[in-house]
Amino acid sequence: MHHASDILLTLFIVFVAAQIGGEIAQRLKLPGVVGEIAAGCVVGPSLLGWITPEQVATGTPLDVLAEVGVVLLLFSVGLETRLEDLKKVGKTAFLVGVIGVIVPFGMGALWAHSNSFNWDKSMFVAAAFVATSAGITARVLQELGALQRVESKVILGAAVIDDILAMLLLGVVVSLQGGEEFKPGNLLVVLGEAVGFIAVIGWGGARVMRWNSSWLDKPRHAQSPLLIALALCLGLAYVSTLFGLAAIIGAFLAGMIASETRQQHTLEKQTQPLLTLLTPFFFVITGSKIDLHELASADALWMLLAVTVIAIISKLVGGGLGALSLGRRGATIVGFGMVPRGEVGVVIASLGLAAGVFNNRVYAIIVAMSLLTAMVTPPVLAWLLRHSPEDAPPAA
Repeated sequence: MHHASDILLTLFIVFVAAQIGGEIAQRLKLPGVVGEIAAGCVVGPSLLGWITPEQVATGTPLDVLAEVGVVLLLFSVGLETRLEDLKKVGKTAFLVGVIGVIVPFGMGALWAHSNSFNWDKSMFVAAAFVATSAGITARVLQELGALQRVESKVILGAAVIDDILAMLLLGVVVSLQGGEEFKPGNLLVVLGEAVGFIAVIGWGGARVMRWNSSWLDKPRHAQSPLLIALALCLGLAYVSTLFGLAAIIGAFLAGMIASETRQQHTLEKQTQPLLTLLTPFFFVITGSKIDLHELASADALWMLLAVTVIAIISKLVGGGLGALSLGRRGATIVGFGMVPRGEVGVVIASLGLAAGVFNNRVYAIIVAMSLLTAMVTPPVLAWLLRHSPEDAPPAA
């Protein structure tokens, strides 16, 4: 019982911290997600210590709640994203995804090599610069009611492509650390599996649901459409991990499939209480994972500044170049939408530390960069969206 009471106390602390942080951020005209991440830094090990590293380790109750929270968030985003809308921005999203990976990877590798890393380890460090955290941007777009804008659809489409390429790059750099011979054939197999999964589930599932969604109402439970949709969300989130993709990609595809049903608006309303309860855990825990003590020196802070600037500029340039067809303002919105690294950068940094690629300080800097980009992006993106008319040219 004592263990259960400790867990409940921690859940209480995280949830209340999220509400306080979100409220303060909104009063300062910032998206609530900024306050939730900042609240995580405050209650985490670096300051108050109310959340310990052991409590947010993989497989702990907090970690599971955070994972479920971001899975449900991307499911809800998918509910507001129809396949036909994504197809309209397909070419632009592809360019944003590809160029938005190449530029950060190149700049990250050059920075790491200039700081005395050999090329193998430099590429591992560079992998942390690559993957966009769709959860951070999706929350901001959702808070602002901007998911139907063409820029938002490009960002979400590009995030799927970005995730595929990031996972492939990570596979390559991990194999290089182990001294394994790089085999292009294996890489092509992984790429084919990932693309095939997204095409079959996203396109095929949406078409099937569009033809006949009445079966969702056949079970006698009053909320059967929601229950079936949530089962689809959790199932596809798991299956996507089997193809080397993030769980949130499967959740997004599940939401996109459910958006083709006549119960779409009902599902959106029914998922709101779940999102209100669970998504704050993801953002607070993301903020709690930074160790400020490792950054308590001038050298570390200068390195963090350089890494963060490179991370922001590389995604802004890469994503912006891919979205030039939307005009200068639209390209800037897309570029900033691709900036946050969030949990993806944290995961890659953890793998690098475990593999002995870099020390605790470099690890802390990469994690801090991931979280700083997650905190810097929302207010800038919110400002750009509020001051930009919704008349961007249609994407190619």
